[in-house]
Amino acid sequence: MTALYVRAVNEGDVDAVLSLYTEDAVSVWDPEKPISGEEHEQTIREFMTKNPVMTAEVKESYVTGDTVLLVVDWKFDIEGEESISGTGLDVLRKCPDGRWRYAIDNPFGDNDPVQEDAAEGDSAAEG
Repeated sequence: MTALYVRAVNEGDVDAVLSLYTEDAVSVWDPEKPISGEEHEQTIREFMTKNPVMTAEVKESYVTGDTVLLVVDWKFDIEGEESISGTGLDVLRKCPDGRWRYAIDNPFGDNDPVQEDAAEGDSAAEG
């Protein structure tokens, strides 16, 4: 599923990205501010106008019935901006059509967003 998401983002296919979410999906792109519905769709559409290049690696996967929890290391490169990366927690649900879709997308599941240049040599980032 993560590979499908990365491919859709890197191809700039916003409709494909949106199709990977449940209708009632919740995203937490801004830490501590979950969004859903129209706001969720608009946020994705706006983000995709930046032509992001994404890489991601699933670190852990837990399946029970029709629910999956993924722990994913990811990175976005956007021309003219600092790269951002993090470790996300994603909950996927198996839908009636048999496809898995994101129900909860929390890219900053275990941390605040890390900006590549700011993290290097910043002792506060080390804890």
